[in-house]
Amino acid sequence: ADKKKNPPIGKPKRGGSKKFYVYVRNPKTKKIKKVSFGDTTGLSVKINDPKARQAFAKRHKCAQATDHTKARYWSCRIGRYWKQLGGAKNFSGFW
Repeated sequence: ADKKKNPPIGKPKRGGSKKFYVYVRNPKTKKIKKVSFGDTTGLSVKINDPKARQAFAKRHKCAQATDHTKARYWSCRIGRYWKQLGGAKNFSGFW
């Protein structure tokens, strides 16, 4: 199967133009879209710090981020995929 035509949908990966990227299918157009997200200025993902996660969720209004074709949605949920991105464990809730 051609990776370009059938990329893994909804599975964030490291790399790309930002820290992470994920392929999503746009429900309206049925087209596959690559969403890059994550900071590139060298800030680390302070995922082990509950206060940082709380501040991030608040700042990005994670509870209202429901559009999975947007970077915000994935940034808010990166903890749920942390293990497959090389982290020690997954985190529930928002970033």
